[in-house]
Amino acid sequence: MALLDIRQRTGWLFMAVVIGHIVLISAQVNSRRGVPILEEVIFGAFAEVQRATAEVIGNVREGWQNYFALQQIRRENEDLKQRMAQLEIRMQTERAQAQQTRTLQELLSLSETIAPPTAAANVIGASADAYFRTMSIDKGTMDGLRQDMAVVAPAGVVGRIILPVKRAAKVQLLIDRNAAAAALIERSRAQGVVLGTGTGTLTMAYLPGSADIKVGDRVVTSGIDGIYPKGFVIGQIESVPRGGESSGIVIKPAVDFSSLEAVLIVTGPPPASDGTTDQAR
Repeated sequence: MALLDIRQRTGWLFMAVVIGHIVLISAQVNSRRGVPILEEVIFGAFAEVQRATAEVIGNVREGWQNYFALQQIRRENEDLKQRMAQLEIRMQTERAQAQQTRTLQELLSLSETIAPPTAAANVIGASADAYFRTMSIDKGTMDGLRQDMAVVAPAGVVGRIILPVKRAAKVQLLIDRNAAAAALIERSRAQGVVLGTGTGTLTMAYLPGSADIKVGDRVVTSGIDGIYPKGFVIGQIESVPRGGESSGIVIKPAVDFSSLEAVLIVTGPPPASDGTTDQAR
């Protein structure tokens, strides 16, 4: 075993001596470019190390720069998203204000064409009942409103006040199943009574048997019930029973009751006393 160790040491010593000689020879022998071979080899090796180090540092620096640039882009994207959201909100607000202005202009134009005095009110609530169709407005007895005052919109008849309180009032819509209004066919002047059905349509009854009725005829208020002024649009006849019968006539209301935001209340002249059309629940 000791002999083997001596041989290994001798081998390593011999290799060291050989390498030493090679190094010494390389330091003394010049290359074709006149530079010692040892210096050229050492420079080449260190140059590769420097190249690799520079590439690693460059890649790390580029990675950090890209990372920070990406973070900046993300922040800019977030800012842009916030600005877009703010612009969308502003556009929606301006659109709502424009729609409200158009509604108010329509109400103003309508109030100027109505002979009796009127008062404007905003819709603040609606009944969810499928049959008793009512809504609430933000004007009441403090504003001079009374029971049975007519409520109208630019499109036509809305209904009548059935319960006024100090600062609000409940309005019975014309489509309520207990609502009614004296009416006439605008074209033929045939008179009858429009009744609510509790759904989205109306019906017309009590017409003369010889009444001239056609699909598409416009139905307006006759004014004889003492509630609704004469000539306000109620709706358009949608269907007539076969044979021209005066019962079962279906009328499509002129007013879209689901989109009402503001209305006019006809404040004068005062309505008649309890009449045949007083159907408040």
